[in-house]
Amino acid sequence: MEISNADLTSIFNVVTSQNKWMVDLHMFTAAICTIIFIVVAGLLVAIIGKFKTPENDDGSEPRQVRGNVRLEIVWTAIPLLIVIVLGVLTAIVMLVVNPAVGSKKPDLIVVGHQWWWEYQYPKYGVTTANEFYLPLGKNSLVEVRSADVVHSFWVIAFGQKMDAIPGHPTNMWIHPTKKGLFLGTCSEYCGAQHGLMRIIANVVSPEDFETWIKAQAVIPAVSEDATVLKGKELFNAATCVQCHRVAGNPDAQALIGPDLTHLAQRKTLGAGVLENTPENLAKWMQNPQTFKPGINMPNMRLTDADAHSIAVYLESLK
Repeated sequence: MEISNADLTSIFNVVTSQNKWMVDLHMFTAAICTIIFIVVAGLLVAIIGKFKTPENDDGSEPRQVRGNVRLEIVWTAIPLLIVIVLGVLTAIVMLVVNPAVGSKKPDLIVVGHQWWWEYQYPKYGVTTANEFYLPLGKNSLVEVRSADVVHSFWVIAFGQKMDAIPGHPTNMWIHPTKKGLFLGTCSEYCGAQHGLMRIIANVVSPEDFETWIKAQAVIPAVSEDATVLKGKELFNAATCVQCHRVAGNPDAQALIGPDLTHLAQRKTLGAGVLENTPENLAKWMQNPQTFKPGINMPNMRLTDADAHSIAVYLESLK
């Protein structure tokens, strides 16, 4: 499976300019905290060593020292200065990472569902599911929505996470600086299969992105192969068309489940549950509850032959 070759899933694997700002701030804060720890721990050890109770101590009360204005000013001013510096830097990073959107329209709309992701490219009229593409070097505005409950969109190497709140779209900017395949997940508990709605992000060159977008906008041709035609007939006759859309198929225009146009180009099924192969797709259609209990897709009660035919049809949509 290609996603096994995905780049290191870590916020410290910096692949966006936004994440670089965040990681740099984190490392600066960590350095300040380390210095404070060393100073405090060092002073504590020195004081314990210098002022430990001597062996000939008679138990009398030591000399009392009260009030040191200079020392009190210093230990008040230094923490105050640190807090001000970190606060100002945090505000700067927040403004740089997510500047005002203004009147700009989103380049990508992400919609969280129980339990899968929908991706819309409104400028191109393209919709896909569970796997999206972004161009390298472009600052893309991403609008995050929810179709049901609260989700949270998080591609770890991109740094930011953004909640998907029903009825309240949120926005984030993503400026990829490195090509590759990066994984993410929903980071807000959203139901039984919260852990099984993987995000697959592909960062490609601007040229490859344009090629991909154009390919997605093309209606896939249906093969004249007998099995493919049989599969299409079964797909249209079953309840599949009540939930799924396939561009170019007038009987399949529903928008409840994932858009299946160009399904064959995707790496996984069920938002990362299974590798996308005809065999796995047939098994999924026969009883998806086996792989992802609680999802809205029912047991289709298809025979092995019918499931195979539909799988061959869907896998021909490239």
